[in-house]
Amino acid sequence: MLTRHLRTILAALAMLLLSACGGSDDDKPPAGNGALTVNLANLPAGLPAAVRISGPASYAKTISAGQTLTGLKAGSYTVTADSILSGNLSWSAAAPVQSATVADGGTAIVNVSYGSSTLALGVREVASVSGAVFLTAPSGDARQFIVERSGRILVMQDGALLGTPFLDIRNRVAATGEGGLLSMAFHPQYASNGWFFIYYTDAGNNIVVERHSVSSANRNLAEPTAVLEIIRIPHPGATNHYGGLVSFGPDGFLYLATGDGGGAGDPNGNAQNLNVLLGKMLRLDVANSRGAQPYVIPPTNPFAGQAGRRAEIWASGLRNPWRYAFDADRLYIADVGQGKREEVDIAGISQGGLNYGWNIMEASLCYNAAICDKSGLTLPAFEYEHGPNKINGCSITGGYVYRGKAIAELAGRYFYSDYCGGYLKSFLYKDNGVTEPASWAIPDIDAVQSFGQDGNGELYMIAATGKVYRIVRAGTS
Repeated sequence: MLTRHLRTILAALAMLLLSACGGSDDDKPPAGNGALTVNLANLPAGLPAAVRISGPASYAKTISAGQTLTGLKAGSYTVTADSILSGNLSWSAAAPVQSATVADGGTAIVNVSYGSSTLALGVREVASVSGAVFLTAPSGDARQFIVERSGRILVMQDGALLGTPFLDIRNRVAATGEGGLLSMAFHPQYASNGWFFIYYTDAGNNIVVERHSVSSANRNLAEPTAVLEIIRIPHPGATNHYGGLVSFGPDGFLYLATGDGGGAGDPNGNAQNLNVLLGKMLRLDVANSRGAQPYVIPPTNPFAGQAGRRAEIWASGLRNPWRYAFDADRLYIADVGQGKREEVDIAGISQGGLNYGWNIMEASLCYNAAICDKSGLTLPAFEYEHGPNKINGCSITGGYVYRGKAIAELAGRYFYSDYCGGYLKSFLYKDNGVTEPASWAIPDIDAVQSFGQDGNGELYMIAATGKVYRIVRAGTS
């Protein structure tokens, strides 16, 4: 009897201890029992909305169609309906932002009604910089950094160019032909490590990528002596087809796109030679760069550890990929054609080892041959012909996928131009295909040689005149 009594006491103590430790699911706060119905009206059938709901306890959800949200905690909720684009029609909510109070056991209702208007874009001049060739900024930074081909980087703050350059390496840059200081990229952890990377050509006709650091005393100046050479790529002979963009991918690796070495038709066969770094997209790990080892090869690079193939290569078969862009898990490469077609190659960022065809192909055309072997080649997702008298252009200028806030309905559209065309065009890449091509009626801004993207995702166009324009909603001052 005593033993049984002790067992009963011990069991009771055990239950008490478990209860005190909070190990029971019954002790978790009960789920909310409120609901919110969001009704959407007047949208064309099949057009997805972009409605964001936020509320108590960091609640956040995005919906694309009318829906009743259940299990909500009591409190105030905000319903924000972004404008969306279909063709050139912008569909906007009559009340873009609405609030609703959800009560315990009750259902709040928000009605979102849309109307349409024609979306028109314009450009606004924001700067004029001799030799401007690129614009960028760290994520979230209100400044813009403008790269001069001659070898300087200027800072634009609150719409005005600062008098002292952020960086000046004109004594080391050769701007002959298509060379010069061609781009820069901020490290994803720039806010903490202060690193940025530049891409330029030197007097020996080499492509050089360097790491620099911002001054600890003045964020508008670079440290003049904090320089680490990452890679130097010989580019003998011609002074064109250098490629020119250095950028970080969403995987944290450093990418750089090189041209085929120049000369019509890639006479040295560089783009198809996997033992040469020209005519390629390269991918490097610079997370722990130091003098003895400025970069390492990511183990997922397609040719890592293969004899006779450079491990730095991510993609091959490129002629002159002057500009490219990342968007979430996709890479858009605008590759300049020879004499007939321009192309945009699109692939997932995990798709290494693709061969985009040059100089077997020019876009989807066999180059200088009636028939060619296309096996193992990746043809472009988008292309266009130059047309009679180059009516459509002669040299694509790749841009970016829009992810800004000022013209939210443009989200997901890839923008591009052409050095000979001077226009602004876009398309949407969806379900592995190009759709909704659009040509935007902007004022003539002469030859467009580059795009830029600021820290808030807004886009810019840079003309050969050195003028820098921001893409805006038409009529916006």
